[in-house]
Amino acid sequence: MALAALAVPLAAQAQKSGRASKGSKGQVKSITVDNLPGYDDKWFHPGMYIGPNFSRYKIEQSAAYTQARNVSANSIVSPGLSVGFIADVRLASNFNLRFLPGASFITRQVEFKPFGYSPADSILTQEVGGTQIDLPLLLKFKSDRRRNSRVYVVGGIRSSVGVGNRRKDPARNLLRASASDVAIEYGVGMDLFYPLFKFAPELRFSHGLTNMLEPGNDVYSRSLQSMKSNTVTLYLNIE
Repeated sequence: MALAALAVPLAAQAQKSGRASKGSKGQVKSITVDNLPGYDDKWFHPGMYIGPNFSRYKIEQSAAYTQARNVSANSIVSPGLSVGFIADVRLASNFNLRFLPGASFITRQVEFKPFGYSPADSILTQEVGGTQIDLPLLLKFKSDRRRNSRVYVVGGIRSSVGVGNRRKDPARNLLRASASDVAIEYGVGMDLFYPLFKFAPELRFSHGLTNMLEPGNDVYSRSLQSMKSNTVTLYLNIE
């Protein structure tokens, strides 16, 4: 009798934490366990992230380039890396506010070609690289959880400030960019719940709003009138 009384709450608890998949004859095929069942009840979640990024400048030619037509410019996509921390605050059942301070190691290149260039070694590449501190503030809208996964979208604004520039070759580092930047960001991701943590791969796009070009007397700076950041990052979030 005592064993029967003890079995009732244990069976109820098992029903809450897992789901059994049965075959056509009633046999149990598999059991799906809900990982971290009380995760969304907490108002704050810390975490960390790492993510490869691919960045370039969105450029606009200057009036001097349009009139002279003696050089052309082409922005090149270059790889980098972002790392940082996550502070996630629950605002409502499907909305979270996320602050993600971190650092990005960015390299952006602009390829300049003399008009009608020949030979190929007349192509000159200007490189702007360095480390920047990123301060994104994003709003996250998530779907209802389905077992151990759900999808979400994020959007917001990011401010950045450069803390170090890499200038190894004076001939390749004549083009200069401002240290500060403001960008809009948006993306999509998926929350995957595991027994001890939540893993969330996220693809996020960033479009700069400020002109980062610093005026100069060299032919490269005179050929451009605007350089705005453009970055795609695959974030791997652990919370």
